Amino acid sequence: MASTNPARGTRDFLPADVRKRNYVIGIIKDVYESYGFEPLETPAFENLETLTGKYGEEGGQLMFKILKRGEKLDISSASNAADLADLALRYDLTVPLARVVANNRNELPKFFKRYQIQPVWRADRPARGRYREFYQCDVDAIGSESLVVEAEMLAAACKVLDRLEFRDFVVKVNHRSLLAAFLSALNIPFANHVAILTALDKLDKGGMEVLISDLEQLGYATDVVDRVVSFLEEYEEQTFSSLQLQPRQWNLEKLDELSRRFGDLSVANEAIADLRNVFLYLEEMIDAVQFNVRFDLSLVRGLSYYTGCIFEIVLTNGDFKGSIGGGGRYDGLIGMFGKEQIPACGISLGLERILVVMDERGMFPPEIADSTPADVMITIWSEETAAESLKLAAELRAAGLRVTVYPEADKLGKQIKYADSIRVPFVCVLGESEIGAGKVTVKNMRTGAQQSVDRGEVGKSVRVADDSI
Repeated sequence: MASTNPARGTRDFLPADVRKRNYVIGIIKDVYESYGFEPLETPAFENLETLTGKYGEEGGQLMFKILKRGEKLDISSASNAADLADLALRYDLTVPLARVVANNRNELPKFFKRYQIQPVWRADRPARGRYREFYQCDVDAIGSESLVVEAEMLAAACKVLDRLEFRDFVVKVNHRSLLAAFLSALNIPFANHVAILTALDKLDKGGMEVLISDLEQLGYATDVVDRVVSFLEEYEEQTFSSLQLQPRQWNLEKLDELSRRFGDLSVANEAIADLRNVFLYLEEMIDAVQFNVRFDLSLVRGLSYYTGCIFEIVLTNGDFKGSIGGGGRYDGLIGMFGKEQIPACGISLGLERILVVMDERGMFPPEIADSTPADVMITIWSEETAAESLKLAAELRAAGLRVTVYPEADKLGKQIKYADSIRVPFVCVLGESEIGAGKVTVKNMRTGAQQSVDRGEVGKSVRVADDSI
């Protein structure tokens, strides 16, 4: 017999799950739209060539490829994966956005601000808060090199998490050019940068010991490893409270230290100037003390298309490990689909991880966590009275109530028991005597009280009783 479980790394969402997801998505949409971003949707799958080469080696390995169909699929003569597949499931929302912009440049405004909330697929190893099918909640701005864009991205993400009542998140900020300058200052050849940055990207998961081991396995001599570790340890994370500094002062002092360390190295100083401006803009837009926006030299972000400022959002309390959001500037990506180089920047919130943490912490408001499918259930006394029950349901829906009807004539006790099982707060009993008298018996399932109400007053009666609880 076939298994009834969903495919590994995917889930079924029952009604309570969907309501929680819709609550979070609703807040995300509301905040994104308050910053002037417009909705966009793209297909679940893309041409394989659209996605290939955009995510680095690891991303290419985790992509779900789709076999060619019909006559195009010739397994016997295939010599590589490209001969077997021509499509792939969406790996993220950024590369499809770049394709859309390149394909619709004349129809889009000069500065295009979009948000997109859709599922993506990765052939990753499932773990807590990590799935093979998951939603990303992206916000991107296309067409401007201004650092106002970065500041708005971070402010919008912080606002979302604030609305969801997260109070323990840290937004880490770094710059890809600063990472390159950091490695160049250690006399590490450019050809080796990708390998070291890949190892550095795992620092938050394995710590400094794992980083040292990875660098040694890559063949770097002890003196190189020592220089990398020593440099990072000077700038490893510290809490603002331990330094008795405000976030802005802390960030700027760290950048001043780096500026002195790099001297007149232009690529480093340009990156430092960018970061300074982002922090200054943010200071005008959000309460950075509360939101803890922090410069972090060890932040890498694994995707290869980032070119400027990069961000990652992590939680500081509890046992959840890993980021709940991230992004950065990717000025070279859209140009890969056409002749025009168009600047772009974005940030993505991980819906699944946010939901996991909110569930575990009991962060959903009672009206979401304890929500019910309807405000009222209407009984059916007999086949002959069913039409009157349906008519009453229509009247109450017109009055703005959510109404479900018990679908068949049954013993009243069974109908009441069913209403209790789905936690409907009120039951309307409409029997022959009620119909004859123009009345409805309204039972309050929370208190057990019931009363006979004029049919035209049922909606008002339910609302008054609900408000008094």
